[in-house]
Amino acid sequence: MKTREFFFDLPEELIAQYPVEERGASRLLVVDRSRGDFIDSTLHELPSFLPPDSILVFNNSKVRKARIYGIDLNTGKEREFLFIRSEDKKRWEVLTPNARRLKEGRTFLFPESRVGTVECSASSPTLYLRFEEPLEEGYFDTYGSVPLPPYIHRPAEQFDEERYQTIYAQHAGSVAAPTAGLHFTQPILEALATKGIERVFVTLHVGLGTFEPIRTEHIENHKMHREEYEVSSEAAERINRARKEKKHIVAVGTTSVRVLESAYQEGEVKAGSGFTELYITPGYTFRMVDHLFTNFHTPGSTLLVLVTAFAGSSLIKKAYQHAIQQRYRFFSYGDAMLIL
Repeated sequence: MKTREFFFDLPEELIAQYPVEERGASRLLVVDRSRGDFIDSTLHELPSFLPPDSILVFNNSKVRKARIYGIDLNTGKEREFLFIRSEDKKRWEVLTPNARRLKEGRTFLFPESRVGTVECSASSPTLYLRFEEPLEEGYFDTYGSVPLPPYIHRPAEQFDEERYQTIYAQHAGSVAAPTAGLHFTQPILEALATKGIERVFVTLHVGLGTFEPIRTEHIENHKMHREEYEVSSEAAERINRARKEKKHIVAVGTTSVRVLESAYQEGEVKAGSGFTELYITPGYTFRMVDHLFTNFHTPGSTLLVLVTAFAGSSLIKKAYQHAIQQRYRFFSYGDAMLIL
């Protein structure tokens, strides 16, 4: 399929620059695949739309304050870096503007006199920086800032530290929020529990695989970057039991979809950790996900491709057109969609 099929015109004012004043007060577009119609609602009504024999699967990854500025020791100029991931806390994969121009050996000075050296020239949007001492999570808490996406045209503010994080975030490692989860509040979770709807948590640390846009002419030629995920033994047991009991498995966000589908083996979800490069495109057969709770996604993104694979091209195009006409708010701090 041509990538251009996943682009759409969106008025600039519909791109949410701030979250709604009260978490959980967003609008909800309910999309019914069997009937092919839509219902305009709100997040507070979510429990009424879900079957009582449902289990919600959340991504509990925590957003790291991953944006840090370093001084180029060659030029004295400041440069922005997004620290994506590291296996030993000393060698970091980073995203920075015009990464391909930085040659091996280039050095940058970061807070606490930490010097990062470009380890190799970039052959992708990212490169690697090597530090003499490890950069632990506390370093990012002290010197980093919330990595708001580029379509939010403002610097991160104090309240973003809370609002660009789910209330159940537990394991630090993401450089972008699993945004579908941003809508949930404790009262909403309690309302779901009162209805008998279960919830379970898995982990996928959001990185380039989730937010890197498709730049190829055909979606099939796009390569996903790998992202780390984990499914605990308890989570796997509960999800597999729910499947055997014919319960409805509801993925909260595209990252939860990719965890469930990546961990699927021999008819069930396997516990464990690893990396996934799973790229879900139209024609994919979903093995573990019955319904999807998600946000409205950016044009030409793998997220929009995944949602289209789940609900069908025609229905998603109509749903997005409806959302634009009804003035829904789009992207990370925007409104939500429930696909039944």
